[in-house]
Amino acid sequence: MSEIDEVLPKYLQISGYIRDRIERGELAPGAEVPSERELAAQWKVARPTAAKALNTLRQQGIVESRRGSGTYVADRPGGLVLREQPPQYGSAYAESAAMTLLEAAVVAGPGHVVEVLGLPKGSAVIMRKRLTGNGSGATEIATSWFAGDLAEAAPLLLRADRLSGGTLRYLESVTDRRVSYLRDRVSARLATAEERRHLGLARPAAVLVYQLTLHTADAAVLQLDEIIHPPEKWMFQQEYSSRS
Repeated sequence: MSEIDEVLPKYLQISGYIRDRIERGELAPGAEVPSERELAAQWKVARPTAAKALNTLRQQGIVESRRGSGTYVADRPGGLVLREQPPQYGSAYAESAAMTLLEAAVVAGPGHVVEVLGLPKGSAVIMRKRLTGNGSGATEIATSWFAGDLAEAAPLLLRADRLSGGTLRYLESVTDRRVSYLRDRVSARLATAEERRHLGLARPAAVLVYQLTLHTADAAVLQLDEIIHPPEKWMFQQEYSSRS
């Protein structure tokens, strides 16, 4: 089993969820975060588990406690990755970005994809591949992967149209499944011939691979996004608290 498929402890799921809300701007600096009591009720965990989640964020310099008041997002949250063009929740690209849907189809799942989605080897999967860009040209290739058995419940995934609000919002509207937490990781490799062609890269060229998995409460992966970024383009900025 790969690391990405391991189940996170509940307190890390909670702290990761709050961290994601802060990174997406839903909780701005100075905003109050849910209390231990509220988190315990919302996540159906004991108060010590909720307290451990908040303490994890305090140690990272992301939130701070005010005696007799509550817990708040730090004025300059430490340890957060700030993306130059942060994807909207459930969407691998900003709504304002120019986007071309390259392919939407049911295909034989690549080995790493079926592994992450928790499917048997050789399973069919849904693939949606998009090319996004701005006035200066193509900026990324984004591919979303889903279990093939979603084709009947979510037929719009196979249409060559942009889904308003993102694929995840659509999936949540046609199924009863909800995303509980997200996990991302980054790697680098040489670009494939197809990637070099779409991004206008010379051979050889390195690319940054950003992988995002969206997990339901039972740790199943509902959606896998892989975003390919060209070289010589800053995509991440990270700040750390001086208390870290």
